Amino acid sequence: MDQNDNPTPPAESAPDTPNEEQGAKPKVSDLLAAARGEVVRRESAPAKGRTVVPPSARAASSGTTAEVPPPGDGGAKEVPAATPAAARVSPASGASKTTSTPTPSVNKGVTKAAAAKPVAARPAGPLVESAPDPPVNKLRRRIVWGSIFSFLAIDFLMFLRFFLPRTIFEPSSVFRIGFPGDYATGVDTKWQQQRRIWVVKNSERLFVIFARCTHLGCTPDWKASENKFKCPCHGSGYDSEGINFEGPAPRPMDRAEVHLDAEGQVVVNTGKLYDWQKGGTNHFNDDGSFIRI
Repeated sequence: MDQNDNPTPPAESAPDTPNEEQGAKPKVSDLLAAARGEVVRRESAPAKGRTVVPPSARAASSGTTAEVPPPGDGGAKEVPAATPAAARVSPASGASKTTSTPTPSVNKGVTKAAAAKPVAARPAGPLVESAPDPPVNKLRRRIVWGSIFSFLAIDFLMFLRFFLPRTIFEPSSVFRIGFPGDYATGVDTKWQQQRRIWVVKNSERLFVIFARCTHLGCTPDWKASENKFKCPCHGSGYDSEGINFEGPAPRPMDRAEVHLDAEGQVVVNTGKLYDWQKGGTNHFNDDGSFIRI
């Protein structure tokens, strides 16, 4: 048998050399570091007879080089092998920081770095401004809204008026005019403007004439110089007792009801009148038409 037919027996590993498949015995310093929570990096010894390729050579063969991460960073960052050393410098601190010099951003598997470029502000275009509203439009809107609110306000007042009583606020037709001794003989006109009456007193009686012309309802005037009542509308004339004697008046003026109250004052009631119709009965002598003196 030839010598070449016998294979060469494999070399036995040295007893003091640790096997690659068996872990090395932990040291005391490693145990203390693990107890303190520190991470212990342990590299296995290269096996005898095996060529150890460093990581930098493996990265160079693939076109990228592994950059050793600074303390505190999460992992190694790969950059192109052709990148200058100044571009591969990382910040001194554990967290990556932005410096004043922009650095290229390289993703895993990208061979060409894309440099960060500042975004240039676009020039502002022409501003389009709407034309102001003409004053005439504002005036029209004010007029329209004012009309609407006025209409609603009037409707609301009408609604409230519906619940109010339908009464006429006029002076009472029954009132006092004082004592009979307060009046002198003749015609007293002090109540003409306020109550539309004349108080007439003679030697026998006191009565009250309602100041209304029997022709068309005008208020005559007392003419003391002529001793008569004269209507300014159509010229009707009455004597001091209200009896017509000239003009178109068809009959004498009416007289109001009078009587004395418990205090002795004269009470006048213009709601009840005594008349003397033309060709009819004379009611000027009825009880209530005068007060006997």
